[in-house]
Amino acid sequence: MFSRSRLSLRFRWSLSLSFSLANTIIFYEDRNFQGRSYECMSDCPDMSSYLNRCHSCRVERGCFVFYDRTNYMGNQYFMRRGEYTDYMSMMGMSDCIRPKCNPPLSPAPQYRGNYRMRIYERENFGGQMTQLMDDCDNIMDCFCMSNCMSCNVMDGHWLMYEQPHYRGRMMYFRPGEYRNFMNYGMSDMRFMSMRHITDSCY
Repeated sequence: MFSRSRLSLRFRWSLSLSFSLANTIIFYEDRNFQGRSYECMSDCPDMSSYLNRCHSCRVERGCFVFYDRTNYMGNQYFMRRGEYTDYMSMMGMSDCIRPKCNPPLSPAPQYRGNYRMRIYERENFGGQMTQLMDDCDNIMDCFCMSNCMSCNVMDGHWLMYEQPHYRGRMMYFRPGEYRNFMNYGMSDMRFMSMRHITDSCY
């Protein structure tokens, strides 16, 4: 990580970038890319040392997952390549921009290959199981599943949303076993739709 100007400001949140060093995101203190800026090319668990606030950003390469607490905790927001002139308001995070707010950001690595994930109705891979290899906009309509409490991501990288049609809060999943979503700070969420992250996002 490096900044385009030397900063000694107090702004709390963190960022995690994709695994490729080509990925780049630039944050600005004010809307419409104004004010002090900070450029990141690697993960950042807490950005309070670099910016006092942040209201706009440019994702120049790659895609990222933004967290509303430091150390990659809290609600997550997916950001693909593009310009975000007032992204905090777009994401409903304007209340977080104050000295004691801790939003972080995390990267989604590039991936080319098959996509495969098993979702389970209950924690610890219990209850009804369904295997996905493509997006699903509503698990109730597609599989008669009323809830998803654990999953096993075998191939690819996925986003899961608490509402049908990819709406509401979301969580990013890389390959691995997730036995209980409550262990990841998502105790009040029910995932109802999921989609895989494709090359077009980058």
